Amino acid sequence: MHRPFRSGSTLLVCLLAAAVAAGVVLAREPAVGGAAQVTPAGDGTEVHLANVRQLTFGGENAEAYFSHEGTEIIFQSTREGVPCDQIFRMNLDGSNQTMVSTGKGRTTCGYFYPGGDAIVYASTHLGGDECPPPPSFRMGYVWAIYDSYDIFRAAPDGSGLTRLTDTPGYDAEPTVGPDGRIVFTSVRDGDMEIYSMNGDGSDVRRLTHRQGPDGGAFFSPDGSKIIFRGREIPDGPEYDDFKRLLDAGLWRPTAVEVFVMDADGSNVRQVTDFGGASFAPYWHPDGERIIFSSNMHNPDGRNFDLFLINLDGTGLEQVTFTDVFDGFPMFSPDGTRLIFASNRDAAKEGDTNVFIADWVD
Repeated sequence: MHRPFRSGSTLLVCLLAAAVAAGVVLAREPAVGGAAQVTPAGDGTEVHLANVRQLTFGGENAEAYFSHEGTEIIFQSTREGVPCDQIFRMNLDGSNQTMVSTGKGRTTCGYFYPGGDAIVYASTHLGGDECPPPPSFRMGYVWAIYDSYDIFRAAPDGSGLTRLTDTPGYDAEPTVGPDGRIVFTSVRDGDMEIYSMNGDGSDVRRLTHRQGPDGGAFFSPDGSKIIFRGREIPDGPEYDDFKRLLDAGLWRPTAVEVFVMDADGSNVRQVTDFGGASFAPYWHPDGERIIFSSNMHNPDGRNFDLFLINLDGTGLEQVTFTDVFDGFPMFSPDGTRLIFASNRDAAKEGDTNVFIADWVD
């Protein structure tokens, strides 16, 4: 659940995957043999992207992440026969898309361990086989923070499922660093905070200690730092509203920025300050730049593009130029490819698909 905004004509997807459409029919299939369809790169100004290829075709597909070796992709999908997000694996060309989660409940944020011998993801399946209900919007535009989410480890094919968290409330958004340590988001202490733990669920450490929605964290390539999206909310009416919603398992995802901290939670500093929502940050393999998604040009709008920025907040550069949602970017470990989710070329309004491109630096 890194994604805070919903695709298409409604605010986008999984930071908290509460409103993903159910039962969407796949609009079209990949070409024979599983090869992906070549897609034009926006309006021709996407100079960092070459040979853009579409890997999924219809439904809600997002949070696609390379394995640490760059040989496979793991992602979450709502599609025909899959009424709410489940975890899938696929090859780099989009072929061999295989479900590796249980098919029960709702899942989010699949990620590979180093070495490719295990995966991690969050799931609500212990709380029930059915998709958890979406939130009521009587309190405005809110997302569900399902308290039945826990984090699980499994073999790459989904077998050998092992529960890693068992505290009350939301535990989700796991990603894995180069040494196998997991960073994740939890409300176990009454706020939305970032934690880390060993790959087997032991040695849990709280990393952030501030009021507000911190989450969506990733280790740097060398494991020494962590980037995340969040916002500190001081005491007052705004925090009271945030806490009231959180206690009810809800969050209003409107304003977040990108932050960086050391791997032990120290030395927190803000990278972006654009207003609106800047989220889904990921490291360039050089460890000095960050790519992220933002609606900074219109903080009240639904058009999100990808941007590149230096770790110190300088050198902002726009990467994608579409009038729809582009988000959840991730570089391949060698920096030669970029994977992301987008509403571009959607066959049906609301479709979000996974795209891969060669990166031109």
